[in-house]
Amino acid sequence: MNKQDIPDIIISRLPIYLRALRHMQAGGKLTTSSQELGAGVGLSAAQIRKDLSQFGEFGKQGTGYDIAFLVDQLRKILRVERVWDVVVVGMGDMGHALSRYQGFSDRGFRVAMVFDNDPAKIGGQVEQFVVLDAKEIVTAIRKSGIKVAMLCVPEAAAQGVTNLLVEAGIKAILNYAPISLSVPTGIRVQYLDPSIGLQRMTYYLE
Repeated sequence: MNKQDIPDIIISRLPIYLRALRHMQAGGKLTTSSQELGAGVGLSAAQIRKDLSQFGEFGKQGTGYDIAFLVDQLRKILRVERVWDVVVVGMGDMGHALSRYQGFSDRGFRVAMVFDNDPAKIGGQVEQFVVLDAKEIVTAIRKSGIKVAMLCVPEAAAQGVTNLLVEAGIKAILNYAPISLSVPTGIRVQYLDPSIGLQRMTYYLE
């Protein structure tokens, strides 16, 4: 099956399975079942089996899944068995937090460059990074060959910066700005807007 034929909703669940499996691994477990994994992530065992079957047969009847093997396979499917360098654009509170976050390194990602357009921040230090001028985005990223970016700029600046990132060769953008971006075919954008998550939850509150 071509990877483009697999529904994105299934792909979106794979990192959740991987996180749950790694938590089991850290607790010393060696095997698990679709029932146990499903209970851990809030899905049915049938959904777990259906999702995983899109990529092959990973379990054995009666014995379930070898956790180490399934972790390895999911890392390969998600292409995080390697480390991806990432740029962060926007050194406000969110950009600072992401640049300092230690949880990326063991999940396949490493912040490599940070950018801002504020003269008061350019040339300054954020952790081990020197803040680069946003005017250098195209040149610096093209030279580095980096393909992944996290966008932490204000809504009004998001599309303009996105255009620069695309010109620089970025293929995947994690967008924290509360705006839908226009990108060419072949560029993947993932949106993370906390207010949307909050609004989904408050619907259910009395």
